[in-house]
Amino acid sequence: MDRAATRHWRPATRAVRGGTWRSEHGETSEAVFLSSGFSYDDAETVAARFTGEATGMTYSRLQNPTVAMLEERIALLEGAEACRVQASGMAAMTAALLCQLSVGDHVVAARAAFGSCRWLVDHLCPRFGIEATVIDSAVDEEWERAIRPNTKVFFFETPANPTLDVVNMQYVCDLARAHGIVTVVDNAFATPVLQRPLEFGADAVAYSATKLMDGQGRVLAGAVCGSSQFIEEKLLPFQRNTGPNLSPFSAWVVHKGLETLHLRARAQSESALALGRFIEPRVARMLHPGLPSHPRHELAMRQMDAAGPIFAFEVPGGREQAFALLNALELVDISNNIGDTRSLLCHPASSTHANLGAEAREAMGVSEGLLRINVGLEDIADLTEDIDRALAKAGL
Repeated sequence: MDRAATRHWRPATRAVRGGTWRSEHGETSEAVFLSSGFSYDDAETVAARFTGEATGMTYSRLQNPTVAMLEERIALLEGAEACRVQASGMAAMTAALLCQLSVGDHVVAARAAFGSCRWLVDHLCPRFGIEATVIDSAVDEEWERAIRPNTKVFFFETPANPTLDVVNMQYVCDLARAHGIVTVVDNAFATPVLQRPLEFGADAVAYSATKLMDGQGRVLAGAVCGSSQFIEEKLLPFQRNTGPNLSPFSAWVVHKGLETLHLRARAQSESALALGRFIEPRVARMLHPGLPSHPRHELAMRQMDAAGPIFAFEVPGGREQAFALLNALELVDISNNIGDTRSLLCHPASSTHANLGAEAREAMGVSEGLLRINVGLEDIADLTEDIDRALAKAGL
């Protein structure tokens, strides 16, 4: 395949055809290369590959054909120069931060974030002498107030997990560029199908490819996209020597998942919007970027092609009522995963954010009555009936 030609394809075509390497057998579905090592025709070839004078495979911790195909496809979808995939979403977040930070550096991070991302900022970074300031990412002015002479990275997710906070990416990325700060955006809730942070000036985009990219709850995977310089000079040395590598089989699974990502993300977004409208009048608070009630609805719609399949809502009766609603479900599964074709509902305060502590959860807006839902591909009428029944049983 002519690699240059793929750059002219539209996104849906890239998702199906990008990153396809065919062997001499002419297979239509990409092959899985389950090999840890590779052989060479002669000793000179080995030496040339290890010095970088010649291209080719050397060892699957450094490169693998199946993994490389996935990286090429994700980079094409993202509009990025390069991509490296990792063993999980958290491996990707960790690599994206630690590959560029050293003792004495400072990170500004969003307060609203996935629990493990907050753990990186609150606990891991300080252990290595990296300072961190956590801010309300939805208040533009807080980003500038948090900057110090040693600030090296802005780190945030938009929409954020689980409160769906929306960050003004153009403002934050422009501010970062003006101060020589690298912006790392967690785009897992949206994927490049619905939102492309690089278009707003982000330097690196990180993913849990476990979520929408796979889309069917089968494997763990992560990815980091950015410029060739960032990926090759910052990320790759960290990754090749610490080893958070994605297996070829998991790479193949995500690669096939990307073929239907456009269809799934848009269909699930449409159903999530309809379900959010149905739920909103019966709960204490709705957190859905696609609905006018969201405080940054207009900004979200400028930044996103659709609002995505995930939203949150708060019931007035706290944990007791939230658990009653969960336990009344018949169709929707109780699960802390997201991005799946199956609809999933969870209670973040007792699951994804349980380890943060009550004070940190309160500061983030993760109340005892907050529930987060991933809307799948089931018939919207069936989903509505199940949620309606569960709301009624919970007294709502």
